[in-house]
Amino acid sequence: MTQILITGGTGFIGRRLCTLAQRRGMAVTVLSRQPTATVQHICGDKVNVIRSLNTLASLPPIDHVINLAGEPILNGRWSTGRRQILRDSRIEFTRQLLNALSSLPTKPASFISGSAIGYYGDSGETICTETKAAGADFAATLCRDWERAAQPVGALGTRLCIVRIGVVLDPSGGSLQKMLLPFKLGLGGRIGSGQQWFSWISREDICSLIFFLLDNPALRGVFNGTAPEPVRNADFTQRLAARLHRPAIMPMPAFALKAALGEASGLLLGSQRVVPQAAQQAGFTFQHPTLDQALDAMLPAD
Repeated sequence: MTQILITGGTGFIGRRLCTLAQRRGMAVTVLSRQPTATVQHICGDKVNVIRSLNTLASLPPIDHVINLAGEPILNGRWSTGRRQILRDSRIEFTRQLLNALSSLPTKPASFISGSAIGYYGDSGETICTETKAAGADFAATLCRDWERAAQPVGALGTRLCIVRIGVVLDPSGGSLQKMLLPFKLGLGGRIGSGQQWFSWISREDICSLIFFLLDNPALRGVFNGTAPEPVRNADFTQRLAARLHRPAIMPMPAFALKAALGEASGLLLGSQRVVPQAAQQAGFTFQHPTLDQALDAMLPAD
């Protein structure tokens, strides 16, 4: 039986990966600080739960690692202390994980490491493929250093794939769940000018992409985890409102976001026109390549 270790397994993407991996007949181990009963309630009662990297050696040999651990980045202002927490939960943790893997007698075949499209910074109208350089703001530097922290896994003979994940959409959680109530009440609207590009992906597609990378051992390197059709923020809000049969007439002014979030507001006001060139060239097929298809699947008509 294929053994898979998932960090960040209780998160929005991770919990779905746990479910799908078990359906595929994989033995899933989740690294989490939460109680075992809580993790099994979230991820499935058959998952194995470990609390510390020190216990990796007691497990059967791990075939694949999916590393999604990291504190939520859009959770208030980026104070000095908050910045350090964000860096430690990604960069320092990844270093510790690689150190633990290096001590195992049998090394994993594959290491799938999360990153984010924040890597590209505010890139305006530029189409961002995987070859575009990193931006210069805090989020971009965070993603760049996170990716660099994963690179040494190659010295273990382990294949590395990095997935730069866009805004993940599913009504059960994440940003879409937070938007549904205000939009249903007719209180939704564009953010700032609404002209910034919004690069998204359905949760089913990001999970499918991760398994696609696991299933194809010839693939390695960086993959943008976004749908092929980025849209402008105003277009996204209009389509979501139309799907819910509500107007989208309550914009969120840029100054209000900046006042509330400071520099972190750039994640919402900045523009990132990201396309999944590497995934498409590798032959990955999206279930929801367009926003209309994704919203049709997620929010079926009444």
